[in-house]
Amino acid sequence: MPPAHRIDTHQHVVPPRYAKWLADKGIRPGGIDLPTWSEPAALKFMDRHQIQTGILSLSTPGVHFGNTPEARRWAREVNEFCAALVARHPTRFGFFATLTLPDVQGALAEAQYALDDLHADGIVLLANNNGHYLGDPAFTPLLDFLHRRQTTVFIHPGELPADPVPGIPTFTADFLLDTTRTAISLILSGALKTYPGIKFILAHAGGFVPYIAYRILLTMLSKQTKPRQAWTLLDQKHQIPKHLAVLRQFHYDLALSASPATLPSLLEVADPTHITYGSDYPFAPAPAIRFLDGQFDQYPLEPGLRQAISRGNAETLFPRLRA
Repeated sequence: MPPAHRIDTHQHVVPPRYAKWLADKGIRPGGIDLPTWSEPAALKFMDRHQIQTGILSLSTPGVHFGNTPEARRWAREVNEFCAALVARHPTRFGFFATLTLPDVQGALAEAQYALDDLHADGIVLLANNNGHYLGDPAFTPLLDFLHRRQTTVFIHPGELPADPVPGIPTFTADFLLDTTRTAISLILSGALKTYPGIKFILAHAGGFVPYIAYRILLTMLSKQTKPRQAWTLLDQKHQIPKHLAVLRQFHYDLALSASPATLPSLLEVADPTHITYGSDYPFAPAPAIRFLDGQFDQYPLEPGLRQAISRGNAETLFPRLRA
């Protein structure tokens, strides 16, 4: 077995007390049972999949269920749990701190504490919070703070602010749409341009963003000119790289997305230095991760790109992990 070298920017943590809290509330994130997680199991998984370091994050549904004081207590507990884990294994784990959105004031306080006192590697934000996407003006104070701190922000999808479709699991399409919606929200609101200090990582290869890149560009151009002229602007092929630059600001992870059906679109749209490895452990079953790792290892890439995606690009985001 080759030595562990990957940096996994999409690996989840399920603290035992948090798991019990959700179970007591009857919450099944994404319509599935919460997977079991333990420190030894996570390390064993990482060793089997050549992962040197996992950047841990809390998945959907986060900590805010309408009770702000309760959300603040649980965000603090989850973050301190993760910080203690990193202290025990500083080369094996990092973490994205959990915040309290839509409670912006609580989120600001927890972000400062997590970055300054707990030395979090970044922040995790759900794509929508109580139906509000990240370009919403209500979140401006938080985005401004994260911009000034030059923060890496991992965007993870949550439940869509709409009724589920019977028979279609949330993870099949809804999660991907949620990520796509918030990416477009950040673009159209101007937040992506206003806060360039934030390094946004979009989960699951950006959801549908690479596949519908031209639709996003047309929408963006239609806000600047008449719709018919937007089509004309997009048809000027020498202008397309300039328009695509906005999508190349995002970072994208490969969690459950390293397939020959997805990679061509992602590689066409993303900056190759902005793609990172992701496993989605423990929500993704080990056979799925093993299968997609194999697909990625076999996919024809430019020289050096496989190593950059596996580790080098993440080292740029998290300099403390540089070998």
